[in-house]
Amino acid sequence: MREFVFALEYDPGTNPVADVLEANPDTTVRSLSCHVTPESLWRVDHATGSEAGIEALEAAYREPAYCADCLVRDDCGADCETQILDRSSDELVVYTYWDRTDVCTSVPHLALEYIGEGLLFETYREGRRYRWRIVLGSDAPIHDFFDALGEEVGECTGMEMLRLTDLDPDRDRFESDDELPPEQRDALRAAVERGYYETPRRIDLSDLADVLEIPRSTLSYRLRRAEASLATAFVDGDSLEALAAGR
Repeated sequence: MREFVFALEYDPGTNPVADVLEANPDTTVRSLSCHVTPESLWRVDHATGSEAGIEALEAAYREPAYCADCLVRDDCGADCETQILDRSSDELVVYTYWDRTDVCTSVPHLALEYIGEGLLFETYREGRRYRWRIVLGSDAPIHDFFDALGEEVGECTGMEMLRLTDLDPDRDRFESDDELPPEQRDALRAAVERGYYETPRRIDLSDLADVLEIPRSTLSYRLRRAEASLATAFVDGDSLEALAAGR
């Protein structure tokens, strides 16, 4: 078995969920399940974030024209059902289901067509970035699928292949990707370069946020996420070294 991880990057105005996540950087969405047949698609997503972000995200999911993961830009005529399964001030669990029309397509449908059955899908959304992880057979024709996906997403959505490796059960699904998301990486680099981590600090969080021209809360969130990812990777690596040494 192998895992194929790639990311889509939606342009403004092309996806209502991406627009909400960009405007609310402390809000993210992770799939709890995602299933596909040639005729339909259904999934359950778990969102966490600020109260304002969750409220805006719920409204985006309820938009009549929104159809989860459909790659068709215009109204495809699909019958899409959305249900809120759980809701609090900082969490949202959403179920979506839709039946395909002749023009509908999606990442899972393309994967089913080009790679075959028996696939496992996991997704993570942050800002305009939408990361997919597909667990598949070792001989699956990945490049045919990725080429077809590029033709479907067109010019309004960027694509990036992140990794294609043998399945590693010890790898955290997304948080331990080799690279941090660009916005976290940029925030961390600026913090280091301007002395935020020095003792004493040469710049405080508010001034650094002013330099980057983003809200203080947004910068704080991005740094905390980056620090958590780096700390987890460090501890996991240290644990593996200790295990190898017999400690």
